[in-house]
Amino acid sequence: MANYSHAADNILQNLSPLTAFLKLTSLGFIIGVSVVGNLLISILLVKDKSLHRAPYYFLLDLCCSDILRSAICFPFVFNSVKNGSTWTYGTLTCKVIAFLGVLSCFHTAFMLFCISVTRYLAIAHHRFYTKRLTFWTCLAVICMVWTLSVAMAFPPVLDVGTYSFIREEDQCTFQHRSFRANDSLGFMLLLALILLATQLVYLKLIFFVHDRRKMKPVQFVAAVSQNWTFHGPGASGQAAANWLAGFGRGPTPPTLLGIRQNANTTGRRRLLVLEEFKMEKRISRMFYIMTFLFLTLWGPYLVACYWRVFARGPVVPGGFLTAAVWMSFAQAGINPFVCIFSNRELRRCFSTTLLYCRKSRLPREPYCVI
Repeated sequence: MANYSHAADNILQNLSPLTAFLKLTSLGFIIGVSVVGNLLISILLVKDKSLHRAPYYFLLDLCCSDILRSAICFPFVFNSVKNGSTWTYGTLTCKVIAFLGVLSCFHTAFMLFCISVTRYLAIAHHRFYTKRLTFWTCLAVICMVWTLSVAMAFPPVLDVGTYSFIREEDQCTFQHRSFRANDSLGFMLLLALILLATQLVYLKLIFFVHDRRKMKPVQFVAAVSQNWTFHGPGASGQAAANWLAGFGRGPTPPTLLGIRQNANTTGRRRLLVLEEFKMEKRISRMFYIMTFLFLTLWGPYLVACYWRVFARGPVVPGGFLTAAVWMSFAQAGINPFVCIFSNRELRRCFSTTLLYCRKSRLPREPYCVI
């Protein structure tokens, strides 16, 4: 038995440097990808004026939060792994880094929930969404999310021993103990409820889109003629085009009441077409992929936290805990790839604004819905 124990100790000693090397390599890659990717997306969102609208304001806020976490919190984890899973920066620094990490986590969860609500409004109540979700409304939502996140992450700073260095995780974070010892259960339940509510909103959105796909029977309605300009439910699109070109006289045909004059470019008019709703659905799909990946990458760590809160005897296996922690780190660097690969508009703006691959298009004319 002594020989087996000695052999096991030798194997663990040989694996320890290899494990540290893998941790350092993967974490360095995560830091680089996260900082560079989110910074490029942020520059694109700020520089391209065609992206200065509601959904992309929230995306810019998410990118800034990931940059904050990757550039400030992750280097301390890197140094702790490099120093043999030890913390050498003092208690106050540990509390500050833990506060920023928890703040970023709750901020992302709250922001994804608010984005899911606005995505539902963009599809189900497009008129209200277009009129009400302005820059100042988005700024108010962002400020509200940061306020709620600070309210969730700051109280443990005042509690002695709640934010501390966890050697098994190589980071300073919330110390998850039994539900009778501290407020770990309340924090985990709130985070789980936010993620569940976000999924329910997207599920309701999916049902709404599915119900609207049901085709209605075709109804043939006669067109109305006024000075040889046919309009009405039975008129063709060419009749409306003739009226816009100036060949018709009299009041505006009923089929063209959705047209609004553009305040910036005088004389240009534009109809709200189906392509706008397709674009909104593509943006909704991009944000749902982000939400799903956030749940997937943070799920194992939440399981480990619940394990610590409720389990009395067994501890979380070291391999599972390390994989769960590093998956939560990887979440900060996955969003830029989701943005580029799932959104054609961002790809086009990225190639035009940052890469200068082709000439920029004419600015897309804004529309207004009555």
